[in-house]
Amino acid sequence: MIEPLQQMLEVGIEKLSLKISAPQVSQLLFYLEILHKWNNAYNLTSVRDRDQMVVTHILDSLSIAPLIEGKSLLDAGTGAGLPGIPLAILYPDRHFTLLDSNGKKIRFIFQVKNQLSLKNLTEVQCRLEDYKPKVLFDAITSRALSSLSDMAQKTKHLLKKEGKFYAMKGCLPRQELSMLSKHYKVIGSHKLLVPGIKSDRHLIEIEFYN
Repeated sequence: MIEPLQQMLEVGIEKLSLKISAPQVSQLLFYLEILHKWNNAYNLTSVRDRDQMVVTHILDSLSIAPLIEGKSLLDAGTGAGLPGIPLAILYPDRHFTLLDSNGKKIRFIFQVKNQLSLKNLTEVQCRLEDYKPKVLFDAITSRALSSLSDMAQKTKHLLKKEGKFYAMKGCLPRQELSMLSKHYKVIGSHKLLVPGIKSDRHLIEIEFYN
């Protein structure tokens, strides 16, 4: 018999039209359990209920999967590894660097990486503006960071030429979009339909020109 949590996750993934293997579903559920366990002690996320975590964390993160491009991606201000960890599980052939300045969150991500043997994941504890990688990224994702212009300013040194920035937002941030500098071109504003979430969700796709 399939557990209710697994059934909820699998139904949500099917509604997102994603192809995912049984071992990957198991990894996502294991990540959920680790997150729930650590959350009691370290307050990694305000969401406490496992069912709600499936929707607001896992399915929300996976909803951008068909839209993101690039082999090397930076998840800026990743927090508890969102959307980075679910995407790294889904795309083992891409490399994800998860960056956050919060030590306890990076330690949590390190634990998840080891327990799930995620070879395509690197965790970095650093402030965005201080991070100086040896190789620039194809794309940057963010889920719960500041305004688009502020985010663009802090990450422009991390993107390859014509690299893409994918910002997850709630309502369409028209005012934030209007404040972007001429070096950034908005090439897509995608409405996300996340199973279980009734409020607006958008992915803003921005291209950066040096």
